[in-house]
Amino acid sequence: MLRPRGLPEAVAAVPAAVLVVALGTVTPHRAWEQTRTLLPVVAFLALVLMLAYLCAKEGLFEAVGAAVARRCGGSPRRLLAGVFAVACAVTAVLSLDATAVLLTPVVLATASRAGARARPHVYATAHLANSASLLLPVSNLTNLLAFAASGLTFTRFAALMALPWLAAIAVEYAVFRRFFRADLAEPVPAAPTRVGTVPAGSARAAPVPAKAPGAPGASPPVPDAPPVPTVPRFTVVVVALTLAGFAVASPAGLDPAWAALGGVLVLGGRALARRHVTPRDLAGAASPLFCLFVVALGIVVQGVVAGGPAAGLGRLLPDGDSLPALFGVAAVAAVLANLVNNLPAVLALLPLAAPAGPGQVLAVLIGVNLGPNLTYVGSLATLLWRRVLHRHGVEVELGRFTLLGMLTVPATVVASTVALWGTLRLTGI
Repeated sequence: MLRPRGLPEAVAAVPAAVLVVALGTVTPHRAWEQTRTLLPVVAFLALVLMLAYLCAKEGLFEAVGAAVARRCGGSPRRLLAGVFAVACAVTAVLSLDATAVLLTPVVLATASRAGARARPHVYATAHLANSASLLLPVSNLTNLLAFAASGLTFTRFAALMALPWLAAIAVEYAVFRRFFRADLAEPVPAAPTRVGTVPAGSARAAPVPAKAPGAPGASPPVPDAPPVPTVPRFTVVVVALTLAGFAVASPAGLDPAWAALGGVLVLGGRALARRHVTPRDLAGAASPLFCLFVVALGIVVQGVVAGGPAAGLGRLLPDGDSLPALFGVAAVAAVLANLVNNLPAVLALLPLAAPAGPGQVLAVLIGVNLGPNLTYVGSLATLLWRRVLHRHGVEVELGRFTLLGMLTVPATVVASTVALWGTLRLTGI
């Protein structure tokens, strides 16, 4: 979380993993088995991160931001609705990191162009990076881990999480409209001041003839407005085909990572041929050190799970998939995510929840995805979001962020858990 001198997270996690193996807390065999289990998930994560990076390089986020700004018509409320729609789509398809890191600066610039206060819109990207990541296995690293533990296909996972996803988004939007009602008040556009005129109502309200360009005292020519970015259709088609590949890969017995690899090869090959990116850029976009951090953290958490804390967590998790049981599982997961971050929380809870079936696994996912909206430290995506805003000169108010989390987290967890329980009853799982 602190990352002194910008050091990567792996600097802390890898020595810790070596230490738990050296001390015998985790045997080398178990450490290798855990690594083998996590490698496909981490490879999938790296490919999705590369895909999101290539979309950004092709100008997809800027084009979408410009389209949202045009459609909002100067209304902050319509802009918020547009930001919600875009952030939900980006999070679901390209992962929460794309929303936190790549979409947030675009939303900040879009709000500025629209003359709206940026606060409700950039807070929306933080919350939706977590809340809108319930839908697909690719939306979040926690989803990939839960997907591997649930035994569900890609399409079945999405079908079970569709209603919880919609419930969480609906609650977030309702709370945001109320919480930021002052910021979302209609802006009062400034009266245009034309060259050669004075404000109406003054003693000299008559227009002054404008001087010819180039004449002494004439105003300099106004530069042309920058071109409006257009949506890169080729990129959109490739992403859509990649998403379709995710849906058909699991029923066909293939790893969805192959579909992600196909999308990366097409977009990456095109970008390399046009010299928009370099091989080094693509390697960096895959975040290899963060992937190494995930593997090392899995070994460390396995050492914790093998000890006393796991027994305590096991006693906290209720049995079955009744509504009270699912509430209990989601609540424990949400609290643990805010205590130790959602990634170690899901690594610790999945082995305990998986034997009870996919219902409890998905309840864990609700807790670790929605719970982190309560605190900065609950999710790595929120920490990244805060760092992005800091680089753009925007400071996040801790009190406001926490109060907003207190209003949204319990309500979204309850609404999504009820939706999950109802879906499980309807599908008979």
